[in-house]
Amino acid sequence: MVSRQALGRQFGWLWAAYGVSTLGTWLAFDSFSLIAILALHAGTTEVSLLSAAGLAVGAVVAMPLGPWVDFRRKRPVMIAMDLIRFAALMTIPAAYALGGLSFAQLLVVSVVVGAADITFTAASGACLKALVRQEDLLIANGRFESTTWTATMLGPPLGGAAIGMFGPALTVLANAVSYLLSAAGIRAIGGKEPHPERAAVPRQRLGDLLDGWRYILSHPTLRPLFLNSILFNGLIMAASPLLSVLMLSQLGFAPWQYCLAFAVPCVGGLIGSRAARRLVTRYGQHRVMLAAGVLRACWSLGLAFVRPGVAGLVLVMGVELGLIACCGVYNPVLATYRLNHAEPGRVARTLSAWSVTGKATTAAITALWGLLAAATGPRTAIAIAGLLLLATPLLLPRRDPSARPEPEPEPAGSPA
Repeated sequence: MVSRQALGRQFGWLWAAYGVSTLGTWLAFDSFSLIAILALHAGTTEVSLLSAAGLAVGAVVAMPLGPWVDFRRKRPVMIAMDLIRFAALMTIPAAYALGGLSFAQLLVVSVVVGAADITFTAASGACLKALVRQEDLLIANGRFESTTWTATMLGPPLGGAAIGMFGPALTVLANAVSYLLSAAGIRAIGGKEPHPERAAVPRQRLGDLLDGWRYILSHPTLRPLFLNSILFNGLIMAASPLLSVLMLSQLGFAPWQYCLAFAVPCVGGLIGSRAARRLVTRYGQHRVMLAAGVLRACWSLGLAFVRPGVAGLVLVMGVELGLIACCGVYNPVLATYRLNHAEPGRVARTLSAWSVTGKATTAAITALWGLLAAATGPRTAIAIAGLLLLATPLLLPRRDPSARPEPEPEPAGSPA
């Protein structure tokens, strides 16, 4: 049995900051869409634009920030991104209370928050690698993963109750405060963070913006993992709004049933994230990552067969439980592998390029699947996404390039 291992006070503050901001994010889940619908009477086109533009434009804005972060201390960058998100989000409840909220403001804030999210994630990965020993990275990433699934399980139901009682602006306010608390937690890490060594060329060149992508695409294992991740996540996220339309509009599920169907299976994420280290210890990092990566692609097709009533609800919960449990194992192992194989001076650029591509691809696939659903219906579009997901394991690396082949025995009589 693996005992719970202390990773130190500094990691504790980083974990606390991550936990409070993650809970705030899930409390405010879909709050921008709800505000657009309830307060601004936006239609489906505007709501889709709000979701896609925040991801896509935020990713473009964040592109030059990855190389910039690599040459700066990470904790001040993280604090700055938290404060930017706090300030941007606070404008929403303020404008809402004064009656001056507009769709354009929602769009601008979603872009600012999206760019800050990517930059914070890039800096936090480099910060974690500096705070935690390499052999403890999987433990740390497993704790982050379990925190994510706990917040996913608790946040939307609590946020939904708060929206019902006080309106959607309150959850945005709570999310903004969570970033302020996160900044305070990062500030409390303490200690002296060394300045990174600066490159020989002091000014950032245009080619530096692509350095993260060059590094990923030239790496024999990161490249297939990168391609697998962006395609898998894009297809999963593209099917999510279609499933909500199918369940709520066409099959007649109540909103509380819909929330329940996705909150309860998050227990699988807790189980998977806690099992990840044990599995890696027993079977090895690459085998676990390959097996979990294959298994997580096998569930989503089942969502195309959901029917009304209790049986349909149980089907969705079962599919989501299996999917989330596999992701709970895969995600911390992937995050650890990625940190271990990113060069120390390129961590932020690597993570930024990964995140930018993921968000931009998700926005594009989501928009494309919206058009596909309009032409074929949501059930057919969900089925096509599920079938394509079955092919994503083909992108996973079959062999671990870090494993050295056994030396061939020398022929008898050869000189020593």
